[in-house]
Amino acid sequence: MGKVIAVCISEKKGTEKVNVHYGEFIKDYGIKGDAHAGKWHRQVSLLSHDKIEAFKNKGAEVAEGAFGENLIVEGIDFRSLPIGTKFKCNEVLLELTQIGKQCHSGCSIYHKMGDCIMPREGVFARVLSGGVIHEGDQMEVIKMELEITKTNGFKVAVITSSDSGFAGEREDVSGPVISRIVREYGYEVIYETILPDDMNMLCDEMKYLCDNNTADLILTTGGTGFSQRDCMPEATQKISERMVPGIPEAMRAYSMQITKRSMLSRAACGIRKGTLILNLPGSPKAVEECLTYVLPELEHGLKILKGTASNCAR
Repeated sequence: MGKVIAVCISEKKGTEKVNVHYGEFIKDYGIKGDAHAGKWHRQVSLLSHDKIEAFKNKGAEVAEGAFGENLIVEGIDFRSLPIGTKFKCNEVLLELTQIGKQCHSGCSIYHKMGDCIMPREGVFARVLSGGVIHEGDQMEVIKMELEITKTNGFKVAVITSSDSGFAGEREDVSGPVISRIVREYGYEVIYETILPDDMNMLCDEMKYLCDNNTADLILTTGGTGFSQRDCMPEATQKISERMVPGIPEAMRAYSMQITKRSMLSRAACGIRKGTLILNLPGSPKAVEECLTYVLPELEHGLKILKGTASNCAR
């Protein structure tokens, strides 16, 4: 059980959030009046109060909302909870959708202190049921019922590349399909995000996940077609240290039996440090077809990459 310490919003993007003491939470949107609300997966941001206090003890002078957090809650370590965890406060029901974020430009706190806790300690949620939350209200963590009984120990990050999805103008359907499938195969989804079709942002996000050993497998969806903005294969190739052409070739060969248009896919696959990166198509149907086809063999590849299996043929 946690206690809400502050409810913060910003009326314009790019401006610091301020504590408004209570907020109206709107289903599938976010907090009324907050510029970051919308029909996307990062409708509400949450940060643990004790993490802020520990940061202040390092000498930082920060006001409530300075990290970009909507809710400051005492007594809950958000960073330790898995994606899919639900939080209930009064009539409001939130679902955890993303843990941490990549800071692409560096906020004023980072430039002053050389550190910022939101990228590693903050989490994001969508609003499943609306209502009002005030300072002092109690928040309850609703434990997730595990849908799988096995785990293979590998961590997965899911990245959706979509201008319209990032802008909140289109619902991300394919990303959740990826998460559902890999969980069924025993993988742990530790990170989900939507980014625009921007080369620098995609590269930075994937490099961050690889270089910090955040994920063993990065699965992307979208950005593999012929549109001028599609750049996911190029971003994957740019940051990869070794390419793995066989996996996307196998996906295209399999998909060709379903539709000849699969020959138009430019999906790539590569390795950076101990992380495998695989581009998947943009449509949920194609995602399911391709991922379920290659996923049984990916576990062996990841074991080789991690040094827990050999290359010997079965």
